[in-house]
Amino acid sequence: MQTFYLAGRLCSTQAIQDIAQTANEKYVILCTKPHIQWVAFAQERMLQIMQDTGAVMAYADHFQQTGGQTIQAPVIDYQEGALRDDFDFGSVWMLRTDALKQAAAEMDKTYTYGGLYDLRLRLSRIGKLEHINEYLYYDIEEDTRKSGEKLFDYVDPKNRDVQIEMEAVVTEHLKAIGGYLAPRFKEPDLTEGNFTAEASVVIPCKNRVKTIETAIRSALGQKVKAPYTYNVIVVDDNSTDGTQETIQRLVDENAALRAQDKTVPELVYIAQDKTWHAIGGNWNMALHHEKCGRFAIQLDSDDTYHDETTVQQFIDAFHEQKCAMVVGSYCLTDFDGNMLPPGVIDHKEWTPDNGRNNALRINGLGAPRGFYTGLLRQLNFPTTKYGEDYAVGLRVSREYQIGRIYNVLYHCRRWEDNSDANCDIETMNRNNLYKDRIRTWELQARIRMNKEQQ
Repeated sequence: MQTFYLAGRLCSTQAIQDIAQTANEKYVILCTKPHIQWVAFAQERMLQIMQDTGAVMAYADHFQQTGGQTIQAPVIDYQEGALRDDFDFGSVWMLRTDALKQAAAEMDKTYTYGGLYDLRLRLSRIGKLEHINEYLYYDIEEDTRKSGEKLFDYVDPKNRDVQIEMEAVVTEHLKAIGGYLAPRFKEPDLTEGNFTAEASVVIPCKNRVKTIETAIRSALGQKVKAPYTYNVIVVDDNSTDGTQETIQRLVDENAALRAQDKTVPELVYIAQDKTWHAIGGNWNMALHHEKCGRFAIQLDSDDTYHDETTVQQFIDAFHEQKCAMVVGSYCLTDFDGNMLPPGVIDHKEWTPDNGRNNALRINGLGAPRGFYTGLLRQLNFPTTKYGEDYAVGLRVSREYQIGRIYNVLYHCRRWEDNSDANCDIETMNRNNLYKDRIRTWELQARIRMNKEQQ
């Protein structure tokens, strides 16, 4: 068995092909970190699993050494929709050499950064990628940032060249497995249905007493052009920290203002019952409310709009672009609104021709998001507290164009109470496993749809 070292997960096609040409034993190990310490007989265990299962690749749970501490670092099972280019296999990959050579020989495009990504997607088309849920080695974690600080690496403008290559790799993979969607779209009839308002700002919340008032006032401060009107729907999911009282105070204030001036947008308050709702269920309650507007526009309970034109820009985009969903651009800020790196996130990787294919590679579709209510009442959000927006965005994009606004519309405020500010490994794994499942379901639906249309 031979061991080869790579300088991280970003490597060239040539590096992979050189390894494949050099490999002359039945199995090889690729290490993406330089300092690996094996548990006793761990390599023998990986080899045994490879032989028993016939897998083309195996990867394992491990221990992570950070700042003098050693913690368990489990990884997750690979599945059909595990298409993220940053899927965490750990730093040790054991490969069957014949599969490595086959994959390398079939590489007909040369990448500077996407060689390893291309390799593992090709391997997944040859055979199984086996997760060994046993702790078999130690490595050193050099990136000690919190999860919330790593979250936006993939949309950092300085990484644009990498993103372009990764998109090309996943697009070729989707074509190879029958999951690629050509740029042909249905056009929604945005005139259907009777709506009391053209738009609604939807704010789902739970225990956000520190931020909910700022969010609601940001939403109520929007200006729309006649004949359009809008309202604000806030859905509280049984808050216990004073959030409900804050909302009710703002509802009473809003009612007093509207008694004097009917042009003031209405604040609609939905208090959930005690059953399970999560963010997705809160969205569904707003969408199916009789006062929900033709377009439902997202505002998270700890964020704010950039200025008073956001709702109008969404309305214009829906009508001009004839789409069922619109994604805007945002900037990262601290709690006080000061910009944080990488600054503006415009999701330029979402292109009209290939955005819905590339969406299966990335972990989110951008913000803020707006939806055509008539369609979302048919599809609904999954009743989950994580990934619900990504799931419905993928589903919409299967058939409909997603429009874009590249102006900054939204301030995504990063602070210690963000749900993803500092997740532990178990939470990150659970979230990533679910998003991979969402991608698997969507990919299977797209493959089936393509077959039916042949």
